[in-house]
This record gives sequence, structure tokens and C-alpha cells, in this order.
Amino acid sequence: MQGKKRVTAQELADRFNLSLRTVYRDIKALDESGIPVIGEAGIGYSIMEGYRLPPVMFTQEEASSLLLGSKFIQHFTDEAEKRQFDSAMYKIKAVLRSTDKDYVEELVEKIAIHTGPVPVDEALQLHLSAMRQAAVDRRVISLEYYSAYKEETTVRDAEPIGLFYYANSWHFIGWCRLRKDYRDFRLDRIRKLILKEERFDDTPHPSLNEYIQQLQQERELQEAVVNFEKNIGRYIQAQKFYHGFVSQEERGDRIYMKFLVAHPEYFCRWLLMYTDKVNIESPSSFLTIMQQLVKLLAEKYK
Repeated sequence: MQGKKRVTAQELADRFNLSLRTVYRDIKALDESGIPVIGEAGIGYSIMEGYRLPPVMFTQEEASSLLLGSKFIQHFTDEAEKRQFDSAMYKIKAVLRSTDKDYVEELVEKIAIHTGPVPVDEALQLHLSAMRQAAVDRRVISLEYYSAYKEETTVRDAEPIGLFYYANSWHFIGWCRLRKDYRDFRLDRIRKLILKEERFDDTPHPSLNEYIQQLQQERELQEAVVNFEKNIGRYIQAQKFYHGFVSQEERGDRIYMKFLVAHPEYFCRWLLMYTDKVNIESPSSFLTIMQQLVKLLAEKYK
């Protein structure tokens, strides 16, 4: 109940696998013990503002999971977020039992995340925290944005609805006042960002999850089935997820994979790197694309 502004009896029952009758009894017991629980008919329960219970004890497994999360945060967020998470981790460690503290300290030395020699993204360092604040506070942002497709920089105001990490980059989805439509902005292409005092009404906007679901439904996806030689299947375990991977199965010495493809030519260009180690089962239109690409290569390198 401390973790949410308001919670229903049904949510509590589902979370702890209890009956509603037990939930009502426990709420009554909390109230009688002096916990200021506020109940509103048809809305749910909340705890009076300002009241806090003492810190709970984390289990060894919970602390380990948080530690693992901290390792990823060190690589995929900005300096401000790192400092905040490090501060939170100190507080978490403070309430661990001595044996669990020793376990966590030992685990720190046993886990490492390596992302390769990737330079620090200065744009990310500057903009991630500001974008987070803008999305939560519903504040308009002004930005200079570079479009790689058009090779131009434009100045525009936007109403952010959320942050989205995919394809190895942070993006924010927002209503662009210049284009009068929703746009996907990559943070590393923002040249300058100003967090304005103006606030916007988010009632007309979809939630971030609603927008993503709608985008996926609107995209015209084609189902493709390809098979690879089993001995190279291990080399594409990570790559396949960038190309719409759905499922796979082994048949003899081949691995058959199913994909939902949004950009057939891009997908076929990826398959080209495996040359004679891959076969396209379907659709036949992808075979035509591959033939065209191979012809272009032959002409270029003859």
C-alpha cells in the first residue's frame, strides 16, 4: 500500500493470493493497530499522507536482483540516474542482515556487464533526466532535432508521452506541434533541449503502452520462414531479435526460424551475410528480393 497511491481490495487479493474476505479482515486489523488506512467505497485503500512504516527487510534474492539491475543501469542511463540509483542501493544495503551484506558484496565482484568500446553518448547524458521529468510533469519541451533521413536540423515543440528503449537507443514518443502528429525522437539526435514551464493536457494522448500497441498493429508485417545450418545457429541468437523473430525449431541438421518482417529488403540484406548457409522457405517474394540483391553484388564485384 505504501508503494501505490491507491490500491483496490481485488489488487491486494491478486497480489498475495488471498480471498477478498481475508483482505478485508487484514485491512481492519491494520486499522485497529494504528495504521492510518483510508478506505473509499468503490475506489480503494490508501495510507494517510506522511505516514511511513520502517524499512522492510530484503531477502537475499531480492537484493541480488537489485544489484544485477544496478549493473545494467551503469551502462544504459545517464550520470544523474546512476547517482540516484547508487544512493538507493546504499539504503537497501543498510537494511540487509550481515550475512546478506557479505553475499551481496561478494556478488558485486562476480558480475560484469561489457558493452564494448562504445563512446559516452553526450546527448544521452544531457537529455535523459530532462525527458523523464518532462514526461512525468507533462511539460512541453523545445528541441533542435537532427533528422538523419533528411540530413537537416529543425526546431520544434513537443509534448512527451514516454521514454522507450529499443534498437540499442533511447527514444521518446511525443506529440510534435510542428508536424501535428506523434513522432519517435532518438535522444542522441537531439542537439539542444529546453524544458519549458508550459504544461500540456495529456488527456487526448494515448499512454505509451497504448501507442506502442497501436503502432505494432498498424505496421504491415509479413511472415517469413527461413532455415539455417545448425552449426551457425549459435551466431545469430542475439541478432534474430532485431529482425522480428517469433519462434524456431530444429529439424535434423537445420534450424527453422519464423519472423514477422516489416522491411523485406532490410531483412534480406541481413540474410545475405550468411550466403549459402541459409534458405528462404517463404514467402516467394523474398526469394525475388534476394536474387535482385545477389545480381547487384555480382555486377558490383565482377
